[in-house]
Amino acid sequence: MAGVRSKHTTPELAVRKLAHKLGYRFRLHRRDLPGSPDLVFPKHRVVVQVNGCFWHGHDGCRHAATPSSNVEFWRKKIDANRARDARTTTELTGMGWTVLIVWGCEIRDEVALVSRLRAAMPS
Repeated sequence: MAGVRSKHTTPELAVRKLAHKLGYRFRLHRRDLPGSPDLVFPKHRVVVQVNGCFWHGHDGCRHAATPSSNVEFWRKKIDANRARDARTTTELTGMGWTVLIVWGCEIRDEVALVSRLRAAMPS
């Protein structure tokens, strides 16, 4: 697990490239915000979290299957990640931020991702 990156992942880079192409300007991993969100759009008060399906337990996704070995460890780990994500989202919304969660499996559908980004940004 030491080799698993938490910043600048392939799905995150894809979202950043798309957001930039759409003309949105953002900051990366602002440590003054809860959870250090992947992308922060200060002008729009929107944060984007790019979550890996396996690590964050994406419901109904084939990439989120629990490994068959050491099941209890993985279940606890993923449940803790989900609880932390929920806590962070609650804190950010309480501070007036809109939180958009983008899953790793959603990156392939660029059209849907564009519409989700545009819908999250106030006019």
